[in-house]
Amino acid sequence: MAIRGLLWLALLFVIAVVLATVGRFDAGQVLLVYPPYRVDISLNLFIVAIVVLFILMYALMRIVRNIWKMPQRVSAYRARSREAKAHAALREAIGNLFAGRFSRAEKAARDSLTNQANKGAAGLVAAAAAHRMREYARRDEWLAQIDAADWQDARLMASADMRADGRDADGALAALTEMQSQGGRRIHAQQIALRAQQQLKNWSEVLKLVKSLEKREAIHPAAAVRLRQQAAENLLRDRRHDADELLALWNSLPASERQSPRLADLAAELLVALNKHQAARKIVEDALANNWDARLLRRYPETAGGDALPLIQKAEAWHKERPDDADLLFSLGRLCLHQQLWGKAQSFLEQALKMAGDNEALTIRTHRALARLFEQLGDAGRANQHYRASALAMNVV
Repeated sequence: MAIRGLLWLALLFVIAVVLATVGRFDAGQVLLVYPPYRVDISLNLFIVAIVVLFILMYALMRIVRNIWKMPQRVSAYRARSREAKAHAALREAIGNLFAGRFSRAEKAARDSLTNQANKGAAGLVAAAAAHRMREYARRDEWLAQIDAADWQDARLMASADMRADGRDADGALAALTEMQSQGGRRIHAQQIALRAQQQLKNWSEVLKLVKSLEKREAIHPAAAVRLRQQAAENLLRDRRHDADELLALWNSLPASERQSPRLADLAAELLVALNKHQAARKIVEDALANNWDARLLRRYPETAGGDALPLIQKAEAWHKERPDDADLLFSLGRLCLHQQLWGKAQSFLEQALKMAGDNEALTIRTHRALARLFEQLGDAGRANQHYRASALAMNVV
């Protein structure tokens, strides 16, 4: 602005200099005749008068024009003022939403609707605020008001997310299905679908989604492992009445899942209940070869079926490699007890009891196994001693 003022001032000086220079040459006269009047003026004065008259006429026309357009200018000013207030209300709504003031956020979002351009953003903010207040009907009303075509993906994604959060899994999946085909492949859409499928207990879909999210590094590895195991566990339980389907599912799982002690223990338990001892034994042995685990050792004797000698031989080979493993000794004792090898059973169980240390659960189980052993041998006194010892080993608070 300062530079512009200086330029105008310089221009005025130039005009003044030009006028002063030209004004010295007064060589002409202008005669105006209007009978009976006659006016005789100099040419310079006439030119100045014409210029002044032009300026006055221009100023008068500007004044008239401004007066004529005053209503339009007032209307435009009011519109700009409303738009500015609407934008300020929308900013306030967003701030209140993230600050946890949900009621204020919804009210500010409603105020911002004075500008229709805010309808999409304000509707999403108000819907999110209503959802946080558990006002699901009002949330759906806000979402239904978003009718602009370019806001539909945002509306459907927000609807799916909020419905999944509200345990409405069917509604969340319906919103995701309504989205365009490319929208379903978005990472956030798959994360929402994963939550919904978990709620619906569609474990096959859960496995597919976890695999897809893992490829895109969109899920924490620990969470992925937990979800895969949870899904596989539930799928195994769903097939607990059909051994063939259970084995087919087990073989279809990746090696990392089949080596999981938790899943291997569950699969073996279900197969034992279906009298598939050989398959259960193979599952436990394969899992132990990769992950040595106490729960698998406890399950191992149950896979013996009618003849425990092959299992005893296998367990004794393990014992040579792990002579101080109390859980392995306990399993050997149970296997010998199953095979009615009373002396070896007593020896292994007593060694397991000595090595149990602070392992309360193992101590209790070993005392009970010894009590059953002595019951089989007809020694009620020693059996009662071990039953009493197992009861005393319990730390009841």
